[in-house]
Amino acid sequence: MARKKNEYYYDTFVELVDYSCQAANLLNDIMNNFDAAKLHEKMEEMHAIEHAGDKARHVMIKKLVKEFITPIEREDIMALADAIDNVTDSIEDVVMRMYMFNVVNIRERALEMTKVVVKCCNSLKQALAEFHNFRKSKTLHQLIIEVNQLEEEGDRLFTEATRDLYVNCNDFKEVAAWDIAFYYLEKCCDACEDVADAIENVIMKNS
Repeated sequence: MARKKNEYYYDTFVELVDYSCQAANLLNDIMNNFDAAKLHEKMEEMHAIEHAGDKARHVMIKKLVKEFITPIEREDIMALADAIDNVTDSIEDVVMRMYMFNVVNIRERALEMTKVVVKCCNSLKQALAEFHNFRKSKTLHQLIIEVNQLEEEGDRLFTEATRDLYVNCNDFKEVAAWDIAFYYLEKCCDACEDVADAIENVIMKNS
Protein backbone atom coordinates (compact mmCIF):
# COMPACT_ATOMS: atom_id res chain seq x y z
CA MET A 1 0.00 0.00 0.00
CA ALA A 2 1.34 3.47 -0.90
CA ARG A 3 2.56 5.71 1.90
CA LYS A 4 0.52 8.81 2.64
CA LYS A 5 1.89 12.05 1.23
CA ASN A 6 2.32 13.58 4.70
CA GLU A 7 4.58 10.69 5.71
CA TYR A 8 7.30 11.81 3.29
CA TYR A 9 9.21 13.61 6.04
CA TYR A 10 8.97 10.68 8.43
CA ASP A 11 10.27 8.37 5.70
CA THR A 12 13.10 10.81 4.99
CA PHE A 13 14.11 10.86 8.66
CA VAL A 14 14.48 7.07 8.46
CA GLU A 15 16.49 7.43 5.24
CA LEU A 16 18.79 9.98 6.88
CA VAL A 17 19.39 7.89 9.99
CA ASP A 18 20.13 4.89 7.77
CA TYR A 19 23.19 6.81 6.56
CA SER A 20 24.16 7.22 10.22
CA CYS A 21 23.81 3.45 10.68
CA GLN A 22 25.94 2.82 7.58
CA ALA A 23 28.59 5.17 8.97
CA ALA A 24 28.50 3.47 12.39
CA ASN A 25 28.83 0.02 10.80
CA LEU A 26 31.78 1.20 8.70
CA LEU A 27 33.43 2.68 11.80
CA ASN A 28 32.91 -0.65 13.57
CA ASP A 29 34.52 -2.48 10.64
CA ILE A 30 37.47 -0.07 10.63
CA MET A 31 38.02 -0.57 14.36
CA ASN A 32 37.71 -4.36 14.33
CA ASN A 33 39.68 -4.97 11.14
CA PHE A 34 42.15 -2.13 11.53
CA ASP A 35 44.73 -1.54 8.86
CA ALA A 36 46.56 1.79 9.17
CA ALA A 37 47.61 1.60 5.52
CA LYS A 38 43.95 1.59 4.44
CA LEU A 39 42.78 4.37 6.74
CA HIS A 40 42.79 7.05 4.04
CA GLU A 41 40.77 4.78 1.75
CA LYS A 42 38.28 4.11 4.57
CA MET A 43 38.05 7.83 5.28
CA GLU A 44 37.03 8.40 1.66
CA GLU A 45 34.45 5.61 1.94
CA MET A 46 33.07 7.25 5.06
CA HIS A 47 32.89 10.63 3.35
CA ALA A 48 30.86 9.09 0.51
CA ILE A 49 28.26 7.97 3.07
CA GLU A 50 28.21 11.40 4.72
CA HIS A 51 27.88 13.11 1.33
CA ALA A 52 24.95 10.87 0.35
CA GLY A 53 23.24 11.81 3.59
CA ASP A 54 23.79 15.50 2.84
CA LYS A 55 22.24 15.09 -0.61
CA ALA A 56 19.14 13.41 0.84
CA ARG A 57 18.81 16.22 3.38
CA HIS A 58 19.07 18.87 0.63
CA VAL A 59 16.32 17.15 -1.38
CA MET A 60 14.10 17.24 1.71
CA ILE A 61 14.83 20.93 2.33
CA LYS A 62 14.02 21.78 -1.29
CA LYS A 63 10.63 20.10 -0.88
CA LEU A 64 10.06 21.76 2.50
CA VAL A 65 10.58 25.23 1.02
CA LYS A 66 7.69 24.66 -1.39
CA GLU A 67 5.38 22.85 1.03
CA PHE A 68 2.28 24.69 2.22
CA ILE A 69 1.21 22.23 4.92
CA THR A 70 3.58 19.94 6.85
CA PRO A 71 2.74 17.13 9.32
CA ILE A 72 4.79 18.81 12.07
CA GLU A 73 6.23 22.32 12.28
CA ARG A 74 8.89 23.27 9.74
CA GLU A 75 11.30 24.20 12.53
CA ASP A 76 10.95 20.73 14.02
CA ILE A 77 11.52 19.06 10.65
CA MET A 78 14.70 21.09 10.19
CA ALA A 79 15.87 20.50 13.77
CA LEU A 80 15.47 16.75 13.39
CA ALA A 81 17.13 16.62 9.98
CA ASP A 82 20.07 18.68 11.27
CA ALA A 83 20.40 16.53 14.40
CA ILE A 84 20.46 13.31 12.36
CA ASP A 85 22.98 14.83 9.94
CA ASN A 86 25.16 15.71 12.92
CA VAL A 87 25.27 12.04 13.96
CA THR A 88 26.71 11.03 10.59
CA ASP A 89 29.12 13.99 10.66
CA SER A 90 30.30 13.04 14.15
CA ILE A 91 31.05 9.47 13.09
CA GLU A 92 33.01 10.73 10.09
CA ASP A 93 34.93 13.04 12.45
CA VAL A 94 36.24 10.02 14.38
CA VAL A 95 37.80 8.48 11.28
CA MET A 96 39.20 11.84 10.16
CA ARG A 97 40.92 12.32 13.54
CA MET A 98 42.31 8.79 13.48
CA TYR A 99 43.83 9.56 10.08
CA MET A 100 45.01 13.08 11.00
CA PHE A 101 46.70 11.91 14.21
CA ASN A 102 48.15 8.80 12.59
CA VAL A 103 46.55 6.15 14.77
CA VAL A 104 48.52 2.93 14.25
CA ASN A 105 46.74 0.56 16.65
CA ILE A 106 43.30 0.22 18.20
CA ARG A 107 42.73 0.36 21.94
CA GLU A 108 40.26 -2.05 23.53
CA ARG A 109 38.05 0.71 24.95
CA ALA A 110 37.65 2.17 21.46
CA LEU A 111 36.05 -1.11 20.35
CA GLU A 112 33.66 -0.93 23.29
CA MET A 113 32.74 2.69 22.57
CA THR A 114 32.18 1.93 18.89
CA LYS A 115 29.75 -0.86 19.81
CA VAL A 116 27.75 1.69 21.79
CA VAL A 117 27.68 4.07 18.82
CA VAL A 118 26.34 1.27 16.59
CA LYS A 119 23.66 0.43 19.18
CA CYS A 120 22.70 4.11 19.49
CA CYS A 121 22.22 4.45 15.74
CA ASN A 122 20.21 1.24 15.50
CA SER A 123 17.92 2.36 18.34
CA LEU A 124 17.47 5.74 16.65
CA LYS A 125 16.51 4.04 13.39
CA GLN A 126 13.88 1.99 15.21
CA ALA A 127 12.63 5.14 16.95
CA LEU A 128 12.37 7.10 13.71
CA ALA A 129 10.58 4.21 12.01
CA GLU A 130 7.97 4.56 14.78
CA PHE A 131 7.97 8.36 14.77
CA HIS A 132 5.16 8.76 12.19
CA ASN A 133 2.88 7.12 14.75
CA PHE A 134 4.18 9.09 17.74
CA ARG A 135 0.72 9.83 19.16
CA LYS A 136 -0.15 6.12 19.47
CA SER A 137 3.17 4.25 19.51
CA LYS A 138 3.71 1.89 22.42
CA THR A 139 7.45 1.52 21.81
CA LEU A 140 8.75 4.98 20.87
CA HIS A 141 9.15 6.26 24.43
CA GLN A 142 11.15 3.19 25.44
CA LEU A 143 13.44 3.58 22.41
CA ILE A 144 14.15 7.18 23.42
CA ILE A 145 15.03 5.99 26.94
CA GLU A 146 17.26 3.33 25.38
CA VAL A 147 19.25 5.96 23.47
CA ASN A 148 19.61 8.03 26.65
CA GLN A 149 20.90 4.99 28.55
CA LEU A 150 23.37 4.18 25.78
CA GLU A 151 24.65 7.77 25.88
CA GLU A 152 25.28 7.34 29.61
CA GLU A 153 27.17 4.12 28.88
CA GLY A 154 29.21 6.05 26.31
CA ASP A 155 30.05 8.67 28.96
CA ARG A 156 31.18 5.96 31.37
CA LEU A 157 33.37 4.29 28.77
CA PHE A 158 34.85 7.65 27.77
CA THR A 159 35.87 8.33 31.38
CA GLU A 160 37.43 4.89 31.82
CA ALA A 161 39.10 4.92 28.39
CA THR A 162 40.71 8.31 29.03
CA ARG A 163 41.95 7.28 32.48
CA ASP A 164 43.36 4.01 31.14
CA LEU A 165 45.12 5.94 28.37
CA TYR A 166 46.86 8.33 30.76
CA VAL A 167 47.67 5.67 33.35
CA ASN A 168 48.96 2.91 31.09
CA CYS A 169 50.28 4.52 27.90
CA ASN A 170 53.73 6.13 27.87
CA ASP A 171 53.86 7.00 24.18
CA PHE A 172 53.00 10.70 24.07
CA LYS A 173 51.94 10.50 20.40
CA GLU A 174 49.52 7.67 21.13
CA VAL A 175 48.15 9.55 24.14
CA ALA A 176 47.56 12.67 22.04
CA ALA A 177 45.94 10.70 19.20
CA TRP A 178 43.60 8.66 21.37
CA ASP A 179 42.74 11.51 23.71
CA ILE A 180 41.12 13.31 20.78
CA ALA A 181 39.72 10.12 19.18
CA PHE A 182 37.98 9.11 22.41
CA TYR A 183 36.55 12.61 22.69
CA TYR A 184 35.04 12.39 19.19
CA LEU A 185 33.71 8.89 19.86
CA GLU A 186 31.88 10.22 22.89
CA LYS A 187 30.50 13.09 20.78
CA CYS A 188 28.83 10.48 18.53
CA CYS A 189 26.80 9.28 21.51
CA ASP A 190 25.94 12.88 22.43
CA ALA A 191 24.76 13.50 18.87
CA CYS A 192 22.49 10.44 19.04
CA GLU A 193 20.99 11.69 22.29
CA ASP A 194 20.34 15.07 20.63
CA VAL A 195 18.19 13.29 18.02
CA ALA A 196 16.29 11.45 20.75
CA ASP A 197 15.73 14.77 22.52
CA ALA A 198 14.48 16.36 19.28
CA ILE A 199 11.98 13.51 18.81
CA GLU A 200 10.81 13.92 22.39
CA ASN A 201 10.37 17.69 21.91
CA VAL A 202 8.08 17.06 18.92
CA ILE A 203 6.03 14.57 20.93
CA MET A 204 5.61 17.04 23.79
CA LYS A 205 4.62 19.91 21.46
CA ASN A 206 2.02 17.80 19.65
CA SER A 207 0.49 15.90 22.55
